[in-house]
Amino acid sequence: MAELTKSPETSAPAAPAAPPADPTQTQHWLGPLLVLVVGMFMCVLDTSIVNVAVPTIQTEFGGSTARVAWISTAYSLVLGVIVPTTAWLGDRVGLGRLYTYSLIGFAAGSALCGVAWSLNSLIAFRVIQAVPGGILPVITMTMIYRLVPRNRIGSAMGIYGIGVIAAPALGPTLGGYLVEYVNWRLIFYINVPVAVLGVLLALWMLPKFHQQPTYKFDVFGFVAIATGLVAILLAFSEGAGWGWTSPKTLGLIVGGVLCLALFVVIELEVEHPLLDLAVFRTWPYVNSLLIVTIISIGMFSTLFYIPVYLQSVLGLPPLHAGLVVLPQALLMALIAPISGRLYDKLGPRWLVFTGLLIVAFANHLMTGLTLTTTKEQIIGWTCVNAFGLGLAMMSVQTSGLAALDHRLTNSGAAFNNVVQRVAAGLGLAALSAMVASQQVQLTADRYGLISASDPQLAHLGILGQYQFLKLTALQITTTSITNLFQVTSMITLVGAGIALLMRSGPAHHHDGDHPPVMAE
Repeated sequence: MAELTKSPETSAPAAPAAPPADPTQTQHWLGPLLVLVVGMFMCVLDTSIVNVAVPTIQTEFGGSTARVAWISTAYSLVLGVIVPTTAWLGDRVGLGRLYTYSLIGFAAGSALCGVAWSLNSLIAFRVIQAVPGGILPVITMTMIYRLVPRNRIGSAMGIYGIGVIAAPALGPTLGGYLVEYVNWRLIFYINVPVAVLGVLLALWMLPKFHQQPTYKFDVFGFVAIATGLVAILLAFSEGAGWGWTSPKTLGLIVGGVLCLALFVVIELEVEHPLLDLAVFRTWPYVNSLLIVTIISIGMFSTLFYIPVYLQSVLGLPPLHAGLVVLPQALLMALIAPISGRLYDKLGPRWLVFTGLLIVAFANHLMTGLTLTTTKEQIIGWTCVNAFGLGLAMMSVQTSGLAALDHRLTNSGAAFNNVVQRVAAGLGLAALSAMVASQQVQLTADRYGLISASDPQLAHLGILGQYQFLKLTALQITTTSITNLFQVTSMITLVGAGIALLMRSGPAHHHDGDHPPVMAE
C-alpha cells in the first residue's frame, strides 16, 4: 500500500523550493490567460445568476418549491460526479481540446435550458449543462499553472481571480435585470455568444499543451468518489426538508462518508489512481485547502444572506438588491490583480492573514444589521468584506497549487474545486439550518410573551395586530441572520490563525529558460 505521509521537506511551513517548471510555460501568457478568464467567468456567473430567476420559473412552470429547487440541486450533484474525472480527461483528451469542447458543450446546454418547455425538461437540460460546467473551473486552473512561469503566477491568478471572485456577486444584478425587464430565458441564452467568443479566442490564442501520459480509467475509484459526493451533497441540499435526523438524511451522510473512505483505500492501492493522493503529502497545499474551506463557508453565506436580508427585510426588488451588492464585486475585481502582484513579492502569509482579519471584521460589522439599516451601510460593510476577500482568496489557491509538482496540478485543481464546492454547500446548509432553528425558537419565545387578552394588543385592531406580527417576524429574521454573521466572523478568525502557517516571502524558483511549448 502506498504511504500517505508528509515527507520531511514538506512537513514544515518553511518556504519550499518550487517544483520543476512545466515545459508548456511561456513568457507570453497574458493573452491565453484572458481567454481562460472568459470561460471561467461565464461558468461561475451561471451558478449565481440562475438563483434570481427561480421564483419566476416557478410561476411559469408551476411545481412545489422543493421541486423547483432541483434546478440548482441537480446541477450541483452532477458537478460532484464530473469534477473528479477532469484530471483523467485533461490528460486523455488534451487540455486545450477539452477546454474548447467544454465551452461548446456549455453553450449547447445553456441554449437547451433557454428553450425548456417544462420544469422537468429544464432540470434535465441543467444536468447536461453541468457536465462541461464541472470541467471548466478545474482545467482552467490547471492550464494557468501550465502556461505561467512560477515567478509570475501570483499576477496571473490575480487577473484570473477577477472572474472567480466577481462573477458570483455580479450574478444577482444581471439576473435581476434580465428577469425584471426582459425574460428569464435570457439568463441562459446570454452564455451562448460568450461561449462562441471563447471558442474562437481559444482556437486563435491558446498554445498547444504538453501531452501527459494517460492510463486506464479508474472505474472503481470514480464510482466511490462520485457516489460519496452525490450522497453528501444531496443530504445537505434536502436535509432541511427531510429533517436532519431522518433516516434518509442520516443514511446518505453515513453512506457518503463510507464511500469517500473507500475511495481513499482504492486510490492508495491502484497503480494509476483517478486522483493522485500524493498532493496531500505537500503541507502548503493541505494548508491552503483548510483555509479555502473556511473562506468558502463565509463567502457564500454572505453572498446568499445579504440578498435575502435586502429582499425579505428591507423589501427591495431583486434588481435593486443586486445593485446594492454590485460595488463589492467591482472592488474585488480591482483588488484581485493588485493582490496577485503583491503575492509575487511578499508571498501568501501576510496577505491571507490580513485579508481574513478584514473579512472577520466585516462579518462582525454585519452583526449590526437592524430593520433600519441603510443601503449605504450595507454597501460599506460588504465592500470591507470584499477588500479582505480580494487580498486572501486567490493568494490561498495560488500558494497551494504552486507548491505542487506540475504533474500533480490536475489532481490538485480537482481536489481544490471539490473542497470549495463541498465546503460552500455543506457550510451554507449547516448555517441555514442554524438560522431556521433560531427563527423557530425566537418565534416561540416572543409570541409566548404575548397574551391574547393583552389590552394593548386588542387596542391595535386587526390591521395593527397584523403589522405588529409582521414587524416581529422581520425582527426575528434579522436577529437570526446577525447571529449567522457572528459565527462566520469567528470561523474566519480561525482561518486567519491557520494562515500564519503559510509561506512568507517569494518562492524560490529554478533558473533557466522555459522549454518551448510542446504539441498535444
